[in-house]
Order: sequence, then structure tokens, then C-alpha cells
Amino acid sequence: MDERLSQLFDLLVTAKVYDLEQPRRMHAPTFPAHWPGHILTLHRRHEPGLEERRTSASGMIVTTEHAGTHIDALCHQAEDLRMYGGVEVTPEIQTSTGFTELGVDSILPMVKRGVLLDVAAANGGELPSEHRITDDDLRRASRQQEVPIAPGSVVLVRTGYGAYWADPEHYLKAPGVDRSGSQWLAERNVFAVGIDNVVWDIPGDFDPTVCSTLPGHVILLVRSGIYIIENVYLEALAADGVREFLFVCLPLKFQGGTGSPVRPISVVPETLRGS
Repeated sequence: MDERLSQLFDLLVTAKVYDLEQPRRMHAPTFPAHWPGHILTLHRRHEPGLEERRTSASGMIVTTEHAGTHIDALCHQAEDLRMYGGVEVTPEIQTSTGFTELGVDSILPMVKRGVLLDVAAANGGELPSEHRITDDDLRRASRQQEVPIAPGSVVLVRTGYGAYWADPEHYLKAPGVDRSGSQWLAERNVFAVGIDNVVWDIPGDFDPTVCSTLPGHVILLVRSGIYIIENVYLEALAADGVREFLFVCLPLKFQGGTGSPVRPISVVPETLRGS
């Protein structure tokens, strides 16, 4: 084996892997537009009295694309009926079986430099419910953690509310990123963003500058082509003081889909731990 390849292999197999997916279950926190979210039911069960000793069980999954930890495709949002790149929403593009352009199946496997902006820690602890995370909040976290935001990075924003996944009422009051925060990240040409809430923005907030609710979705997905990953679990990463890592995320190839469940991970080589 090539010496450089061997060193890379050793680096990866000794790395610590952080699972950034929240558990999927019925009645998990869900943005109202995507209710009921995730359903798993058994359609075959282990039962006595069958023709042989072996039995089997299997389930059926019913889920919206935007339930649990998931990624938004670029076709998920439009502004004046135009999606990213000026793609017009027409019957040829938006069909009954999905989108023919900008669907989630067009997202390549994501292997990027990842950065955690721990806004909760930078503000001295847990943020108030529905706190608006501004560009100043993000800038402060970046400065305090001494992690610059390089073009092409994946930036994960921690509100701290990921700890309340088992308490939907509390979790659904999580802070969100406001227009200025989304614009600040877009100006840094990041590849994708993620957060530990259901919808990145503050649900229901109307922004007069963007002239819509969910202004971050318009700025990031529609105007900038930046993917959004929601309901990301960031507590273990934050507890270990990890700020930079290799970020890996593999969307499912739902042809024409507006989003996909994902199980993102952060890979932290041994040499970076505690640095």
C-alpha cells in the first residue's frame, strides 16, 4: 500500500465519529407543514404456528421528506415561482411524481470541511426560546472559537435545543437564524448549513426585506444554492469542544424529491481532539 494512503487510512480508522442524526420515531418534533412526519408500522410479525421454525418480521415506513434529520433540496423553495438559478416552476419541472430539475437526487455525496458555530456557548449558555440568531451572533461564535468560515464549508449552528428532542413542545420553541445571519453565511459561499431546530428560520416570522416568511430558505436555497440540513444533533460534538471536522452526509436518491432523510456524521481525527 502507498505510504500516503496508509497514513490516511490510519488517520481515518482511529478517528472519532459523531452521529449527528436524531432518533426517528412517531410523534417526534415536526414542522406543522410536514405533519405527521415519520410512521413505522410492522406489516409482518413473528408469530407461532407457522409452517417452519423460522419466522420473520418487517416494517413499512411512511415519512415526509422533511421529517427528522433531513436535507432540503434546491427545488424545495421558490421565489416568484422561480427556483435556484432562475429555473421557472412549470408543469414540466414540477410534476405529480417530483421535480425534473434540482431534485434531491442531484445532491452528490457530501464530504466537506465542517465547522460548528456554538451560538449557545458563545452567548453564555442556553438561548431564550425563539431567539433570533443574527449575523452578530454567528460572527461572535466564529471569533470566540477561532474558526474562520471558508468557502465550500458546511456550517452547523448550535442553539442547544437539540437536547430537547424528546420534549417536542420545548424543542419546537428553539431559536432560529434570522435574515442577517443567513445572509452572512451566504456571503461566505458556504456549501451547506445545518441547525438543531426544525426549520432553520423562526417559524411564522415575516421578514419585510425578503417579503416572506422563512427568509433564510429564500436567501440560502433560492438565491444562493446553499443546502439546509435541519434537526441535526450537535450536543456530543459541542460537549467535546469540537469545532472543525470532516463532515459526511449522504442524501437518499429520491428521484425528483424536495428533500431526504439523512444520517450525517462528523469525523474527527485523533490529532485534532482537544485542540
